[in-house]
Amino acid sequence: MKRQFTPLFAAIFAFAAFSAHADTKLSVAATAVPHAEILEHVKPTLAKEGVTLDIKVFTDYVQPNVQVAEKKIDVNYFQHKPYLDEFNKNKGTHLVSVAAVHVEPYGAYSRKFKKIGDLPAGATIAIPNDPSNAGRALVLLEQNGLIKLKDSHNILSTVKDITENKKEFKFKELEAATLPRVLDQVDLALINTNYALEAKLVPTRDALFIESANSPYANLIVARPDNKDAPAVKKLVSALQSEDVKQFIETKYKGAVVPAF
Repeated sequence: MKRQFTPLFAAIFAFAAFSAHADTKLSVAATAVPHAEILEHVKPTLAKEGVTLDIKVFTDYVQPNVQVAEKKIDVNYFQHKPYLDEFNKNKGTHLVSVAAVHVEPYGAYSRKFKKIGDLPAGATIAIPNDPSNAGRALVLLEQNGLIKLKDSHNILSTVKDITENKKEFKFKELEAATLPRVLDQVDLALINTNYALEAKLVPTRDALFIESANSPYANLIVARPDNKDAPAVKKLVSALQSEDVKQFIETKYKGAVVPAF
């Protein structure tokens, strides 16, 4: 009897092993726009390659890293390298960049003024409160003649590094996700493009000024050292760095999001 069923059991186990190999679930933490939208675009492609993409949408910049570090989620897609480096340093994590996908040129927005020169003395400017994005905002403000910094190349500059502020602008440092919601309460806000798009702002139309397309802040696929070379992660990177995704980004976002590959 034992010999009679051995081939059957072997076949069942072989089928189970094949099924597990053929259909791999990959969870990805992302902010809604444009990251989750781009991931949704590649979902059918990955399904054909045996990877089921499970997209987890977050509204903040902390939990996507925390949950990947704690192995609750496989990888994330929402941040640039300066932010990742600062997060690893402050939180003691060891997350790694796997690939660059796109750049979101950073912009300055106002509901009260139409051009930079209209900003009055003592105007309130809101910037993100995380170190990498705060520095990025201050550098952009300097590039547009509003302030001067101790070191214009220091991407981690803080308001304490402002050496010239002729119009005595006041700075509010707020969580990045809240900046679109305070536009009516401040004179100018420096907003990450993903949050600007979620708020129905069109960076190329609504921003008083915006970073050039050669910004070094490419948004990354981020993983842990133990899974960065996993086959499913490699398939995700391949799908995101395809000509198809390049065309999707250029068509859908019209310069508000720029391919980085």
